[in-house]
Parts: sequence; C-alpha cells; structure tokens
Amino acid sequence: MQLRPYHQDDLATIHTINEAAYPAVGTETIEALAFIAEESVIALVVDDDCGNGIEIAGFCLVLAPGADYDSMNYRWFADRYDDFIYLDRVAISPAFQRRGIGRALYAEVERQAVDRRPTATDFTLEVNLRPRNDTSLAFHADLGFVEVGQQETDYGALVSLMSKPLQP
Repeated sequence: MQLRPYHQDDLATIHTINEAAYPAVGTETIEALAFIAEESVIALVVDDDCGNGIEIAGFCLVLAPGADYDSMNYRWFADRYDDFIYLDRVAISPAFQRRGIGRALYAEVERQAVDRRPTATDFTLEVNLRPRNDTSLAFHADLGFVEVGQQETDYGALVSLMSKPLQP
C-alpha cells in the first residue's frame, strides 16, 4: 500500500469509488468531485499492488477554511471554528476494506496538516446518523473524534458533526 497525492488522472477511478460508497459518502458528479479535489488542501490516493498491477484502493479529500465550497456540513464548521481541517470525503473500494487503509489515510492527513495548515486546531468531519453508519461511528470514536453537534441536511440525512484536536 502506498499513499500519494491525488492527480487529475485519478478522477475517474475515485469517482467510481465515491459513488460505490453512497450513502456513507455523498454522491457527486464527476465535475463536482474534480472541483472538491482542486479546492482541497490535502488530497490523497492509496495505491495497492493487488497482484494484477497497481490499483487505486481509496482516497480522501480535505478542505480548509476559505474553500469555495457550499456544503452545509462544511459551513457548519466554518461558522463555529476559527481554523480547522475538514474531511469532506473518504472512501475505500469494497475489495480493499478492513485492511487499515482508512487509519493510514487519517494518520497521513494529520501528519500533512502540520505543514499544509499549521494553524488548524481541529480535524472535523461528519458521519451519518440517518441512515445510520455504526461502522463509521465506531471507527471515528476509536480515533478520538467526538460529537460536537448534529444537523439535518438538505439531502435528507441526519449527521453527527465530529471533531478531534490536532496535535501541534
């Protein structure tokens, strides 16, 4: 497994992974996903050598304050936190789940945040409460994220808004 920066050539594959992860991850057009990737302060892809060549196993996109992004969940944090990083989306291809890729991505986001957004105090994100995503809730609790609010979304979900302090 190798983590690397996202490249535009990855877009079609990460879009496929993103759409396969719905409803745990919001659905997006390929154009909207490209825009989010361009706005991201951290955009990572995980490559895995699955024996048949290198394959993209997953990705994550992370935004900082001031991004040109109209997500109501992003705006919730922007209205309440002075400086943060916001994990807009993370998705792992089903064939690669339960192999530690998610933990590796989160660790790399925290490592890169020190350089990319050194003033950020919190790592923020949301997890679905309706439809309920117990696996993600447990995963995030294990990583030290705590609920700081809840919100009904304009796309019909109820989300737990979560935060974790970033280490200086």
